[in-house]
Amino acid sequence: MTGFAPVIWAIWGLLVVLMIVLKMYAGRLSRDEDDQLILADAFSNLKTEQAAIADKVHRIEPVRRATFWLVIAATAGVIVYYGFDVFNQFK
Repeated sequence: MTGFAPVIWAIWGLLVVLMIVLKMYAGRLSRDEDDQLILADAFSNLKTEQAAIADKVHRIEPVRRATFWLVIAATAGVIVYYGFDVFNQFK
């Protein structure tokens, strides 16, 4: 069972790095997003830019959510693995 531990740690680490990269990417995209209502037609260019930014942010949101839950599942898997390891040592 000792050969399995580096594999689960590597998977967990890759998932955490992916989650951090996605969080940074979403933050980078949304930093130029303004939360304002644009009513005048003279600002249609600004309205189009803001809609494009919001569309990009909303497009990666499901991937961010899935990555978050995969990290939680991997963390639970690591905890269960070491719990079983401790239990088997005291048999």
